[in-house]
Amino acid sequence: MRTRKITEGVTRREAIRRGLLGAAGLALFDPFTHRVQSAPLAARAKSVIQIWMWGGPSHLDTFDPKPNAGYDYCGPLKNPIPTNVDGIQIGELLPLLAQQADKFSIIRSMTHGINSHETASYMVQTGHKPGRQVFPSVGAVVSLFKGYDHGYKGLVPPYIVLTQPQGRFSEAGFLGPSYKPFATGGDPGKTPFVVEGIVAKGITDQRQHNRRVLLHALDSLGKAMPENPHFEQLDHCEEKAYDLMFGDARKLFELSEEKKELREQYGLNTFGQSCLMARRLVEHGVPYITINYKGWDTHKQHFEIMRRKLPELDAGFATLLGDLSDRGLLDSTIIWWGGEFGRGPKVQWNPPWNGGRSHYGKCFSTVLAGGGFKGGRVVGASNENGTEVAQRPVYPQDLIASMYELLGIDPDGPMPNPRGLDVQVMPSTGSGGRLKEIM
Repeated sequence: MRTRKITEGVTRREAIRRGLLGAAGLALFDPFTHRVQSAPLAARAKSVIQIWMWGGPSHLDTFDPKPNAGYDYCGPLKNPIPTNVDGIQIGELLPLLAQQADKFSIIRSMTHGINSHETASYMVQTGHKPGRQVFPSVGAVVSLFKGYDHGYKGLVPPYIVLTQPQGRFSEAGFLGPSYKPFATGGDPGKTPFVVEGIVAKGITDQRQHNRRVLLHALDSLGKAMPENPHFEQLDHCEEKAYDLMFGDARKLFELSEEKKELREQYGLNTFGQSCLMARRLVEHGVPYITINYKGWDTHKQHFEIMRRKLPELDAGFATLLGDLSDRGLLDSTIIWWGGEFGRGPKVQWNPPWNGGRSHYGKCFSTVLAGGGFKGGRVVGASNENGTEVAQRPVYPQDLIASMYELLGIDPDGPMPNPRGLDVQVMPSTGSGGRLKEIM
């Protein structure tokens, strides 16, 4: 029998709120009736892969080394290495990325001055200062302008997070629940990759099929009202859900289809296989993918952690750049690497930190590649010890507005929303300017 109360007022929004439609319901949710009225910009990029460095990576140990600053700033990582672009050096634990530097640009003058995870994450991922309204993240905005309402017909939702949501704020903001990311859960570094809502852990495919047969056998109300439009809608969503579980969408997440050598090159770990999964999602036209890469909030024993994490980052990120380039996808795919802030340039050697780095929003680094961004460039500069922006400050809204422009989204245009708010996509004040030097 039907367990759902059907009324004339039931909508897909209500069905999702009640948790009836699952992942397929999110994918099928009708956007609100507000439509984009402004003429779209010419898009150079089709997709974004965001490598979100949860906790904030150190700029001195990655893309803005300061070998002359001394041990209190560099610690043991005092030997930066040259890249394949003359004049650009990066951290010594990133040799593979050093050979891909012609494909990416480094912004060494990111700033917002916030040292709180939550506030900094909100600013970096929305481009807006905290206020009365919770603005949507970049992924939600791309889903709005590039998702189902604008011709997206992908196998999976247009905004995917590998594997857990960032959790610092509501990514969808005032756009509402249909623009939240589909978080895969699971671990792509394990076989099988148990994707929530697609692969049920501990339940065989045959058992899933048997459950569906039983559900239909008990559905007496649905049989009595075969042409009820609400039932038809829910049946359609059910069909899409089972397509996700047993159709081509499931195959999309089966990394075992990739060559063993390539998987090893990415790294047989959660981050490396997430990078490979992101490439597969781009190949299938998904507009926005976030790799939520945890483990960078290094208040204690920072350098011990860096010796483990940076080689992992190096392999996954460098292989992703090369793989996308080899497949002709880098020109249409933006890669955005960075966290909510950097780490304190001066090392905290005293107990209880024992060589840790604190939160630091005054000056940090971000990397951009592909999708219309030029490679082999450096934007801005920090001072001699990385504590201050010395040249060309870049604020989160500058970076985000630049990405929107390459995606064909007008940063100065209206932001459609279900609440009828009169807001534009990006704020128009307090900006250092878009990244024209690398666009």
